[in-house]
Amino acid sequence: MKKTLKSALAGCLAVMMLTTAPVFAEDAVQKDNEKASSKNLIVLIGDGMGPAQVSAARNYLKYNKGTDHLTLDSIYVGQATTFADRGEDGDIIVSGVVTDSASAGTAFATGHKTYNAGISVSNEEVSKPFASVIEAAELAGKATGLVTTTRITHATPAVYASHVRSRDNENAIASQYLESGVDVLFGGGSANFLSKEEGGKRSDKSITADFEAKGYTYVKDKTSLLALPDKAGKALGLFSGSHIPYVNDRTAETPSLADMTGKALSILSQEKNGFAIMIEGGRIDHAAHGNDFPSMVQEVLDFDAAVKTALEFAKKDGNTSVVITADHETGGLSLSRDNIYELNFELWDKQKHSSEAIAGSLKAAKTIAEVKKIVEGNTWIKDLTDEEAKQILNGDGSSYGPEGAYNAIISKRLLIGWSGHGHSAVDVGVWAYGPIADKVKGQIDNTRVATASAEVLGVDLNEATSRLQEKYIYPKFKTGSSNQPLFPAKALAEALGAQVDWDSKARVVTITSGSNVLKLQLDSSNKVTLNDKAVNLAVEVDHGKLYLPLEAFNQLTGKALKWDPLSERLVK
Repeated sequence: MKKTLKSALAGCLAVMMLTTAPVFAEDAVQKDNEKASSKNLIVLIGDGMGPAQVSAARNYLKYNKGTDHLTLDSIYVGQATTFADRGEDGDIIVSGVVTDSASAGTAFATGHKTYNAGISVSNEEVSKPFASVIEAAELAGKATGLVTTTRITHATPAVYASHVRSRDNENAIASQYLESGVDVLFGGGSANFLSKEEGGKRSDKSITADFEAKGYTYVKDKTSLLALPDKAGKALGLFSGSHIPYVNDRTAETPSLADMTGKALSILSQEKNGFAIMIEGGRIDHAAHGNDFPSMVQEVLDFDAAVKTALEFAKKDGNTSVVITADHETGGLSLSRDNIYELNFELWDKQKHSSEAIAGSLKAAKTIAEVKKIVEGNTWIKDLTDEEAKQILNGDGSSYGPEGAYNAIISKRLLIGWSGHGHSAVDVGVWAYGPIADKVKGQIDNTRVATASAEVLGVDLNEATSRLQEKYIYPKFKTGSSNQPLFPAKALAEALGAQVDWDSKARVVTITSGSNVLKLQLDSSNKVTLNDKAVNLAVEVDHGKLYLPLEAFNQLTGKALKWDPLSERLVK
């Protein structure tokens, strides 16, 4: 009897151990993942770098250089989605399934989805700002940096340290960088920091001196960049008026992405509390948009060289996490075409300069002979046909015109194809090293890059976001006949905590905030009665929606909200 009971108990215990052990193991792994941390974080983004772009660069190395792998390959962990929120494209509502760099960047910088063109703001009529992992790291006392081969005010770097409703508002992005506290800013785009009088795009004033007044060392070329001392603290490097030139168009004084990466890491690593940095190979996307395949391959390799610099630092440091991904794929690239089972690898590096470098000449060309001379001077092609030359003269029907047609001919001879000049919706790769690797492996949403980054650094995205939302809101607005901004009455009042009742037929709106009540009556000419008294208040009704000036909302709330016209936001 005792033996039977003992055997039964042993059997039960064995079953319990078998059924509970896996759960305990998973719990332990989860706890280890939660505890896994790094003092430093390096995020690298290959803009427009889909799976085909990566394969193309690897194949180029294998068949042309005798190297069968990219630096990236050793740390591949999975793939990420790229879709965005629903949004507007002019008068059309789009699903967001095909993202742009702004919405994708917002996802992997802040952990939130938004609409295409939105820079780290929510997808609402009155948007709220979302903080990025860079901004959270700033609050935690870490050094921070942004590095890119595009304009530093372009969408991908912008999502990490600025907030605007439209990515096109690059002057505001530049000004917000001055407020952001980001220690190292390296890239192109000096035009958005300089006044029109100094050859820039700003109608107010140049702001490079303002950066210098805050302790930034301002550099403009490779020699000055490399001469920066590691203890520089803060540095602003603007190496081109717009984007940094493509690899094949650079001069000796144009830094590579690896050059900028190495110097940024040397400076930021002086901070004892650690650092967070985003590094973007942004011109992969631009070459793919133009369908300039040879330039695109070189830009991927330029990015991979920066990855090597980052990984070497991380392995030597021993307390750094690295995560690498792309915001989307660009161009719908295919590595074959026309049912031909071959790729002409030996021709992939025979183009002397990018198509961008000769685009002006192609556009100005008037004859077949002129086109043939331009093509022969930039490529291996000595047998361009009259038909091909005419194709270039006529353009490809897109905004790229003759340049697009030139790239179509080059691509056909290289035996590669493109679906167009835009983005596609394919998943993108994820690569990682250090404690963050286990947090982003497998199939993930792109927002996971942000939340995993915050976890591994031990910074609080929610706290950083709360601080921003206490200061700013970003309403849609329109400029009225009085040339002042007017805001959607219902949406903004409700965002400020008020209740709104708008009778569009009677043209009466009642807004209640606590004990304050505003009752506005509009006659047919938009003259206003406020709480039964005639007032001189600029209002408009557009498609049944009422728009009011800021003074109405200030009267309602008793606050002194201020309009920031450059950043197009309300300051609370």
